[in-house]
Amino acid sequence: MPDREFLESYPLYRKFRYEVPNYTNGLSKPRINMECEDCGKFETFVMVNDYWEVTRVVNTSTSGEIFRLQYVCASCQKFERYFIIKIDEERGWISKVGQYPPWSVKTDANLSALLGEHKDYLASGLILESQGYGIGAFAYYRRIVEETIDELLSDVGELLAGEEKETYLTALSAVRKTRVTAEKIDLVKDLLPPILRPDGMNPLRALHEALSEGLHAQTDENCLTQAMIIRELLVYLATQLAASRNAAKSFTDNMRKLLDAKTSKS
Repeated sequence: MPDREFLESYPLYRKFRYEVPNYTNGLSKPRINMECEDCGKFETFVMVNDYWEVTRVVNTSTSGEIFRLQYVCASCQKFERYFIIKIDEERGWISKVGQYPPWSVKTDANLSALLGEHKDYLASGLILESQGYGIGAFAYYRRIVEETIDELLSDVGELLAGEEKETYLTALSAVRKTRVTAEKIDLVKDLLPPILRPDGMNPLRALHEALSEGLHAQTDENCLTQAMIIRELLVYLATQLAASRNAAKSFTDNMRKLLDAKTSKS
């Protein structure tokens, strides 16, 4: 404690469920892997200060306390990252209440290209997610899916061939007849090609389940989890589709060059 995943990827104010040790001498100092702005790449960071630096008492209670964590890049020994963490009075969870440099709201390049004019929604969703506003982030990400789902599903069809493609295109024609996003996904989610199913996981099925949760009677925390799932799924699909298109184009271009060279020699 605190966990590496918590420090690296959790937005502000999101509760990280954890059985916190009673005293500061039980708190660990995990190494983290984050971008170093001086090195220009991801590097290992190590914590260089102590939890008890404020109280000056080595074995002070952790209950309800706020701690400052100072991390420095292990490579350049210059660039620093800071986290302010708060521990629950009952020691059942921790949360970040401050972070510098702030949580990144950079948009994924492949996803931005897929979204086109809708990429501003992604930026707004990322800002809300970084501040722990789950309901707002979920609403933006759901709107992204609603307005881009037809194009996304059409792109998926490009990865299929033969009978599988014919079956998919038939389902796609039914997709265009409904305006309900969840119904659109439901019609084709089981026709996804293997290349888009890592370890048998179906991202369209997961996306369908996340969208089906809805906003009604959901807490900010629950909506934040669903929002993060939707974002990760969109990034994955956009990345895989872009990689497949680029690989196909590279193969076609290279083969054309080789065949042209063979023709010119004969």
